[in-house]
Amino acid sequence: MTKPAEKKLHDFKIEAACSRTRARAGVFNTAHGDILTPVFMPVGTLGTVKALPPKDLVEMDARIILGNTYHLYLRPGTEVIGQAGGLHKFMNWDRAILTDSGGFQVFSLAPLRKLTHAGVTFRSHIDGSEHVFTPEKVVEIQEILGSDIAMPLDECLPYPSEKDQAEKSLEITHEWIVRSIAAHKLNEQALFGIIQGGMFADLRKKSCEFMAALDLPGYAVGGLSVGEPKDVMLQTLEATTPHLPENKPRYLMGVGHPVDFFTCIELGIDMFDCVLPTRMARNGTLLTRMGRLVLKNAKYRLDFTAPDPACNCYTCKNFTRAYLRHLFMAGEILGAYLATWHNVYFSLALVREIRQSILEGNFPEFKERFLEGYSD
Repeated sequence: MTKPAEKKLHDFKIEAACSRTRARAGVFNTAHGDILTPVFMPVGTLGTVKALPPKDLVEMDARIILGNTYHLYLRPGTEVIGQAGGLHKFMNWDRAILTDSGGFQVFSLAPLRKLTHAGVTFRSHIDGSEHVFTPEKVVEIQEILGSDIAMPLDECLPYPSEKDQAEKSLEITHEWIVRSIAAHKLNEQALFGIIQGGMFADLRKKSCEFMAALDLPGYAVGGLSVGEPKDVMLQTLEATTPHLPENKPRYLMGVGHPVDFFTCIELGIDMFDCVLPTRMARNGTLLTRMGRLVLKNAKYRLDFTAPDPACNCYTCKNFTRAYLRHLFMAGEILGAYLATWHNVYFSLALVREIRQSILEGNFPEFKERFLEGYSD
């Protein structure tokens, strides 16, 4: 009897591919379990997915969450997390974690930072103290955090940007990934590359070819969802994914709208993260199969139906729209908890259903049915 092949750390196996699109279903192996792709990764910026304890995320079967290097470095600090035994132990999470480089946060605070080929000098948004991020420093921080997937320092340009600016930025990003690889020593941690190049197809192709030659465990598509029109984002993504290796996972950073799951998976994306589900929940808005449901609307005051009748989450099985509206109108924190429960569950479940449709060979039909009933 032939023994099944042993899993190799950071292997990516494609289980099925859609013959009519670029969508695919796969498995990425990490030190803290298999990641079934396509996958949505809830954002836990400060070592917590806002309002949700880890046990709830396990109940939803979240296989991987995010932490933010910039924020965790500033507070509570790598010394604290290091002495706790790493981020997994610090937050009591025994499944996979991806940490981003903190580059987006540094660059979004443009008035407080200075960039050179050496790295980035910036001031803390908390207390104004000065700090320096180099590619090597960012790798060191993430190795202390002990995440399963780490992102290198890169430059994320604002939209719009001129081509000469994008070319110079790409040169720095490519220089930094080479330095990051040289500094990276934690074998259990997968260091991904990040594709940049602004909204310019030729620069995106150049970045893909450069990164692919480095043979990294996976690749992130950065620099999108930074304020550009949706059609520009999709055009840029469509020009990018064909140049990425087929046998490595592709991670689209910062995208998490329900419709975007379909359109981006259709273009070959495997992994997503976004604060949209948790942020909308805290503001009293639910993601549903029909579209957004704004709980504070007066029409829900006497609506004793489930928030989303098609949903099997804890919130929808136990509470009504009227009750959730009451919680938000009264300023009760339970409202944010229950809304977050639903939105994170909804996002995880929707991407799992998309994955199943790819495995069953009916992804285009599932997409059509979903979009017919969805309205924003």
